[in-house]
Amino acid sequence: MNAPPRLQRTLAGPVSLAGIGLHTGTASTVTFKPAPADTGYLLFRTDRPGKPGIRPRPGLVSQTIRGTTLQENGVEVHTVEHMLAALAGLNIDNCVIELETNEPPIMDGSAKAFVDALQKAGVEEIPGSPSRVYRLSEPLMIEEKGKYIAGWPYPGLRISYILHYENSWLQSRRVDLEINPEIFRDLLAPSRTYCFEHEIAWLKSRGLGRGGNLENAIVVSEQGIKNGPLRFEHELVYHKILDFIGDLALLGCPVQGHFVAWRSGHELNVRMVEQLRRKKIREEKIRGGMNRVIIHAKEIEELLPHRYPMLLVDRVIDLEAGKRVVGIKNVTMNEPFFQGHFPGHPIMPGVLIVEALAQCGGVLLMKSVPDAKNKVVYFVGIDNVRFRKPVIPGDQLRFELEVGKFRSKIAKMHGRAFVGEDLVCEADMMSSLVDK
Repeated sequence: MNAPPRLQRTLAGPVSLAGIGLHTGTASTVTFKPAPADTGYLLFRTDRPGKPGIRPRPGLVSQTIRGTTLQENGVEVHTVEHMLAALAGLNIDNCVIELETNEPPIMDGSAKAFVDALQKAGVEEIPGSPSRVYRLSEPLMIEEKGKYIAGWPYPGLRISYILHYENSWLQSRRVDLEINPEIFRDLLAPSRTYCFEHEIAWLKSRGLGRGGNLENAIVVSEQGIKNGPLRFEHELVYHKILDFIGDLALLGCPVQGHFVAWRSGHELNVRMVEQLRRKKIREEKIRGGMNRVIIHAKEIEELLPHRYPMLLVDRVIDLEAGKRVVGIKNVTMNEPFFQGHFPGHPIMPGVLIVEALAQCGGVLLMKSVPDAKNKVVYFVGIDNVRFRKPVIPGDQLRFELEVGKFRSKIAKMHGRAFVGEDLVCEADMMSSLVDK
């Protein structure tokens, strides 16, 4: 018989920490505040007009070089993983986080100062609010460039990490931990971030590590640890697990599963969390018995002005008006663009993948207004386009779009295109609804 879920938790009161940001080098103050049940984590930039907020999620990750950076509507926050790990590691489900600049303080390079401050503020259960845990229901794996993360169903959170560097005195090291607040507090939270000495100049050339020094980061040289002994024999591996827990917090709820990571970093961590997010959404819809809005080709033609060969959405399989849409495009060898792109090596043009994303977003907007028959959608802006993998004949493209803002006649959306579980393209788009 399964134990009843624990109650959601938040802070008993506010607490602040001050220092400098690891990558920006700017003076920084972060304040953690209590939040009601089902709030999750909310970041606010108090130095910006209107104090704009960001709800951490994998789709908002804009950079993963030596940290996880979130960006939404021009608001950016660097290196969020340590403070998110501190909250998640202590089983704090709901918290408002206020930042006076674009990066939290790095403190000593670990999450210990965050944990100490949160424990000093006190943690309270929220009556009548059971924790919403996501339990991995089937095996899942993601792999890239010889690195991988695999996950299996497990009744708690267990993380196995294998650290390995080519041509380094560091030997391969494996740590297998059952994660709970005590293990997190005593082993993971005090473990500091690190880099290799030969990487420092490269980081500086990229505008990173401006606040890094021997007091807040372990520096690994060819001879050994440059700045004193490690706190633990496996401190470097522990810090990798700390980072993974911080990135896992982007899912927005506690996770149960056994994850095995081989040489993974922030980029692969975030991709795993994105897969978990999509699985979670699909499973919640099935469990909740929600009816999918299925829009077939004939109705799509009634909503959009496009026609062959420029109508690039075959079906919409899920739609929540004003919020999100999922559409399908079956890519066949008979597509006219394959005649010239490229003979003998057919690849779907990236611009047409983006166009298909925009058309799927157009269906969402047309289904979100009462007088759609008198409107037409114009695609007016695009940013942050990334093409991840080629699309070839026989693939089925799945488009997933979420609305960021929908005011008056202008909508901002973030769109992703997948083949199976592989992300092939993503973009931020702006569309306008105008009268015919």
